[in-house]
Amino acid sequence: MSLKQHLLELRKRLFIAAAGLIVGMVIAFVISGWVIDLLSQPIEQIASEAGREYTALNFTTVSSGFDLHMRIAFAIGLLISAPVWLWQIWAFVMPGLTRKEVRYTVGFMASAIPLFIAGLYVGWLIMPHMVVIMANFVPNGQGIAQFYDYATYYDFVFKLLLVIGVSFVTPVFLVALNLAGVVSGRDILKGWRIAVIVITVFAAAATPAADVTSMLLLAGILCVLYFAAVGLSMLFDRRKARRTSTLLPPEVS
Repeated sequence: MSLKQHLLELRKRLFIAAAGLIVGMVIAFVISGWVIDLLSQPIEQIASEAGREYTALNFTTVSSGFDLHMRIAFAIGLLISAPVWLWQIWAFVMPGLTRKEVRYTVGFMASAIPLFIAGLYVGWLIMPHMVVIMANFVPNGQGIAQFYDYATYYDFVFKLLLVIGVSFVTPVFLVALNLAGVVSGRDILKGWRIAVIVITVFAAAATPAADVTSMLLLAGILCVLYFAAVGLSMLFDRRKARRTSTLLPPEVS
């Protein structure tokens, strides 16, 4: 294909991906009110347990409510329309890949997408506990109010889910580097002590210091995924070694 044909193909793929995103946003906008109710449950729990009269999600401008609905619609719409825009990216890139690269890419996506969704789910389970525990540090006295700015609260939840979701995909990148010949399974295993320390620090930073259960849950899952990546990498290394040994010519006596 010529450069012009590539650009036309790219425009076509981008148009279809954008259309899928818009449809996903429309669907997500319909359920955004239900999502806001779910996001507000930790705040309602804080208000009931702490007995604070003024504890609520705060909207300070005329368009704040609509802005929050649009933020949620975009995030969820991006997730809903993922099959559409991922396929458009794949359809644009696939003709230039070899069979081996196609096989590796399909395997990577088939592993990364479920792990990312699992990370989002774990982050969603941890989020309410984080909000409630951090609220305990606010003094509970007369004249003290606790308002949550809607934009800051949304960014906190969104970034938390995104960081934990990406952390679940990290082991897949290790396996991908192994398949590419960048690092061996034994090299990954040698750094297990550093990996466990990094995982523990990350889990402690991603969860409140007082919520030990959430920290151990997140750290345990990430450690299991890390050692699973080590096992797969070492298995692939053995297969490579066997193929190499079979391809070598026999020694001449």
